[in-house]
Amino acid sequence: MKSLTVATRGGALAIAQTEYVIATLKKFHPGLEIRIKEITTTGDKDRRTALWTLKETGFFTSQVEDALTAHEADFAVHSFKDLPTAQREGLGIGAVFDRNFVEDCLVAKEHVDSIDQLPKNAKMGTSSLRRAAQLKHLRPDLVPTPIRGNVHTRLQKLDTDQFDAILLARAGLQRLGLADEISFIFDPAIFIPAPAQGALGIQTRTDDAETNEIIAAIDDENARTTTAAERKILTTMQCGCHAPVGAYAEINGGDVHIRAFISEVDGTNFIGRELAGPAEDAEKIAEKIANELLKAGGKEILESLEK
Repeated sequence: MKSLTVATRGGALAIAQTEYVIATLKKFHPGLEIRIKEITTTGDKDRRTALWTLKETGFFTSQVEDALTAHEADFAVHSFKDLPTAQREGLGIGAVFDRNFVEDCLVAKEHVDSIDQLPKNAKMGTSSLRRAAQLKHLRPDLVPTPIRGNVHTRLQKLDTDQFDAILLARAGLQRLGLADEISFIFDPAIFIPAPAQGALGIQTRTDDAETNEIIAAIDDENARTTTAAERKILTTMQCGCHAPVGAYAEINGGDVHIRAFISEVDGTNFIGRELAGPAEDAEKIAEKIANELLKAGGKEILESLEK
């Protein structure tokens, strides 16, 4: 069995995710040796810029992909939602893995069981326009405020920066063993996640047949189908991952149910659509939803964000 090198960001969550991928691969390939190569990305260096002000893509992934294309690593582990939808030439997704927790969650300073229990004009820490827009749609008085840093840093800022609550992806807290910090978990059918949220994208070089065969052992077919449909909404709408757009696909039996929305940043003009159909047609259904969102006013929202 060959020895492999995996590229990943160096933060606690990225390392935890990568170690879980390694442990799972070794179950399928006993004797496989895998070395971790930690990469510092632009997003790791810049801890101040609010993510929703960014125009470029690959803020957390480009330097990791550089290591892969330079043959300094054999595969890379990404939070799939961070990967640009336009795949770099020569690279592909060898596996979509561990999509067990797609939801957003809330960590509050004082115990609450729902968004309705938050104090009036509560200061809400989030790095996402999508989350901010949905917060404002549900509770117009809430005050979404940019927050940066890794999961542990954000939890600390809940106290030091006087946030009333912060919003995070449930998957990150679960993988770091911090699930007890969660005040409540949003229903993803109502508070719609980012496309591919919760999934790990295992990226490989398309011409590396041996590594691709090894990685394919952990590919989750349903997760690949749902994430591809959700990302299809982004590509069809031609909007970046920082736009106030959410998409959530779930498979039951042989059918897929897809929900998506776009809205103004302040939560007004909230446009939602949902459709269901055969799972094999997931990307076609997603494309139809995306076009409906654009025709219903989404095109004008995206144009206004470019100004």
